Amino acid sequence: MIRFLLDGIYIFPANGDPWRLVAYYGIVIMLGAVAGAWLAAREVKRRGHDPEIVWDLLVYLIIGGVIGARLWHVFTPPPSSIEQGITTAYYLTHPLDLINLRKGGLGIPGAVIGGAIVLYFYSRKHKLNFAEWADIAAPALALGQAIGRFGNYFNQELYGAPTDLPWKIFIEPRYRVSGFENYEYFHPLFLYESLWNFANVFLLMWLTRRFEGRLKTGDVLLVYLITYPIGRFLLDFLRLDASELGGINANQAFMAFVALFAAAALLLRHLPSRKIA
Repeated sequence: MIRFLLDGIYIFPANGDPWRLVAYYGIVIMLGAVAGAWLAAREVKRRGHDPEIVWDLLVYLIIGGVIGARLWHVFTPPPSSIEQGITTAYYLTHPLDLINLRKGGLGIPGAVIGGAIVLYFYSRKHKLNFAEWADIAAPALALGQAIGRFGNYFNQELYGAPTDLPWKIFIEPRYRVSGFENYEYFHPLFLYESLWNFANVFLLMWLTRRFEGRLKTGDVLLVYLITYPIGRFLLDFLRLDASELGGINANQAFMAFVALFAAAALLLRHLPSRKIA
């Protein structure tokens, strides 16, 4: 018997445990990837390039992004995983679980890094300007993130501290993190991040067109590397299951470093040059 549950489509055999046939999380992630590719293809065409390159590149970006996202999770497991004994050491000694995406999760920072590495080597191989294509990819990436974050809703994950606000979401007991079992309603952190990413899409697209003659190649990417990390840094104050390294919020610390580095790089690129007499 097939049943449609909140997190996916399940097969319930006559005897034995139910098996999830399709996860809505995966469907939403793919919708985000396709929407991002569509936006990138439009920008590529506007710049006079072949949009078919985007669809060819998409497959490699997805592979690189998934690998990077998985490795980020493996090396920065959240406290809820560590409580179950699922640590970095566990993954390294259980390689089948390392590649089992149904066990554990994915990390957005790793996905961005993995995708950037793939884009770099693809650009070199096909003699494309990496910085220009990174500028094209930035708003597309933000759109993919904005849509993909709704996959967390179906998995009942990426929620924040308990709240009574009108837009609160109910989390089933089995998905509540340790110490918050007696709370029912939480901040929809995935929604906050999604809205931030949608705003980022419009900001990046507006900058691309409004300052087209003044922007240097690579500037749009740098703006993305400022705006997204700022949003993620602030939202992590509400996160209950944040990954830690040495007692420090790993994602928050990384986002702060990236935002500061990108801001410094953007500033230095646009400082007026001084001529020496």
